[in-house]
Amino acid sequence: MKLSRFCTLLLAAAILAGCSSGGHRAPVVERGEVAKKSAVAVGAARDKTPHEKDWRPEVYVVQKGDTLFGIAFNYGFDYRELAQLNGIQDPNVIQVGQQIRLFPGSAAPVAQPAESKPAESKAAEPLVKEQPKLVKYAYSEAAMAQIEKAQEPVKPGAAAVARAEDKPKPEAKPGAATGNAADDGEEDTLEWSMPTQGKLIGEFSESANRKGVDITGKLGQPVIASAPGKVVYSGSGLRGYGKLVIIKHNKTYISAYAHNDQVLVKEGQSVSRGQKIAEMGNTDADQVKLHFEVRRFGKPVDPAKYLPLGKS
Repeated sequence: MKLSRFCTLLLAAAILAGCSSGGHRAPVVERGEVAKKSAVAVGAARDKTPHEKDWRPEVYVVQKGDTLFGIAFNYGFDYRELAQLNGIQDPNVIQVGQQIRLFPGSAAPVAQPAESKPAESKAAEPLVKEQPKLVKYAYSEAAMAQIEKAQEPVKPGAAAVARAEDKPKPEAKPGAATGNAADDGEEDTLEWSMPTQGKLIGEFSESANRKGVDITGKLGQPVIASAPGKVVYSGSGLRGYGKLVIIKHNKTYISAYAHNDQVLVKEGQSVSRGQKIAEMGNTDADQVKLHFEVRRFGKPVDPAKYLPLGKS
């Protein structure tokens, strides 16, 4: 009697121990699954973030009053690169409605004449629906089988499918990641300095459409490159800027120096930070001053984020 009761107690203890250990393992597995899901979500967010930084479209449609110089400036490109990319022989000549590719690999759609489409469909329909196929073979059972097969009606839409397969596939779009300097670390390593010395008389304001800052000074005062880069524009072709210098620093940033009296650098020239590039003037301005802009992917940003600007 005592022995059977002892065995019963041992069996109950073993069952309780098994239940306890099983209940302990379940939360561990669940936490592992949650951790894996969280890691996947974080990785996806990290991979997606760089692709959202570049806001520029793949193709720009020319509007009235546009110039290739202005388009390149507004989107942070070298106008010569855009001219080469789009097969433009003369950068001074572009047409309203013309599609300008901003990135390599982005194909601008070419509209086909509307009259050609009905003509093609009308010519194709009788061939598909009505005309018999004439095939000549030497008499044999195999030849008769081929003739019967050749006379089978073509299914509607078969010719259209064949034509669609023959058409070359469009080139892959570059997406917003194209030209994103943040992936290369260039944005973090770029060092900025003041483009000239003087009093700040005009501040950046996105709401008031003030795209940069104005610094007053003396006629002929040195204007220096705020960061190293390559001169992508030097001239007076952008209305409201006078004699202008634009420097492309990397795939993300460009800077602009306007209203100069004299420009001392040429397009395509590499410059270092602090190098004299122009002399302050009042071309296309009401007084002697430097209008200075910093643009990220062509979009104006506040230079005060990068420079120690003061009002005096």
